[in-house]
Amino acid sequence: MENQIFSDANKPLPQQFQKISKLVKLMDSAFTIPFTNIKFGLDPIIGLFPIVGDLLDYGISAFLLIGMVRNGASGKAVLKMIGNITLDGIVGAIPFLGRFFDVFYKANRRNLAIAVEHFEEGKHQGSAKPYIFAILGVLTLIFIGLAFLSFYVFQFLWNWLNAPTAF
Repeated sequence: MENQIFSDANKPLPQQFQKISKLVKLMDSAFTIPFTNIKFGLDPIIGLFPIVGDLLDYGISAFLLIGMVRNGASGKAVLKMIGNITLDGIVGAIPFLGRFFDVFYKANRRNLAIAVEHFEEGKHQGSAKPYIFAILGVLTLIFIGLAFLSFYVFQFLWNWLNAPTAF
């Protein structure tokens, strides 16, 4: 499965995505829950660590996205990919719900499928390489926003759990 894309199990990956595919598999589908067909990767495990785990997970996803941009992904494809990892990051910041979401959403595999569509099927035209600094800026701003969101969600839950009871 390592050499095959998310949407079509019979189609091999283009050569330029072989290395990216290995990290995607590690993050999204390296392990299987016993007695089920449910696969998950390091993504939900890393997310178990409040704040730091969510930011590390987003950073790894951003790194993968930059790798796909360096291989010439289009602006439209990059916008879709940023949307995927941002949704993953925002929902991932919610304790418990975020872990379940990480197991089933698999933003990195979705992004790999978008990149392959771009190269093999021509669904997305152009290249986002000229906008790499703008993309890095957007990813950095989202990363900072996720840091604040994660911190405040954790702080809210901490205060709620440690609030004195009325009894």
